[in-house]
Amino acid sequence: MKPLRSLLLIGMLSGGCHAAEVDRSRLREADILFQTSRSSQSLAIQLATHSRYSHMGILFLQGRRWMVYEAVQPVKWTPLDAWIRRGAQRRVVVKRLRDRDRRLTPQVLGRMKAAGSRFLGKPYDLTFEWSDDQIYCSELVWKIYKEGAGIELGSLQTLGEFDLSHPAVQAKIRERYRGQPPMDEPVISPQRIFDCPDLETVAAQ
Repeated sequence: MKPLRSLLLIGMLSGGCHAAEVDRSRLREADILFQTSRSSQSLAIQLATHSRYSHMGILFLQGRRWMVYEAVQPVKWTPLDAWIRRGAQRRVVVKRLRDRDRRLTPQVLGRMKAAGSRFLGKPYDLTFEWSDDQIYCSELVWKIYKEGAGIELGSLQTLGEFDLSHPAVQAKIRERYRGQPPMDEPVISPQRIFDCPDLETVAAQ
């Protein structure tokens, strides 16, 4: 087994916390959740971005129920427990904006929810384009923070900056694109947001 793939598979079994270990009393609206997806594209995303994590969402309350707003097919609300159960080993890492209570006032949170609402029901973006017609998971979270709070969670990259050399990544490129993919397309990955210095980890192992 290739060393990088071995590392990623080991990581899927070792980081984060189980659903039962997430202390609901510590959660706050606009927390950001990361997991390793079990989708068919997960490994390709991990390899291309050198990341353990391949999916993410943003947390909000609906009444008294914690819900994850996520870009799947289509963009939708998912109950927190169901979202965690979908991930590999049911593990999740929760991150939060530093100085969150000062920066994310109730008014700002309202703007973030409004910014996100326009994406509800939009299809998942299989080719990771920087448009609002279709949207992928990290793009959704990045745009909610940018448009609703004026905060950029990590700088944008281009598709050409990713590691596209692995056969699993090449196979997905052939499946998704007709010919050469747009290497200068702006893109934001789960790992770039995960590494953002404006975020701190509030739940993980």
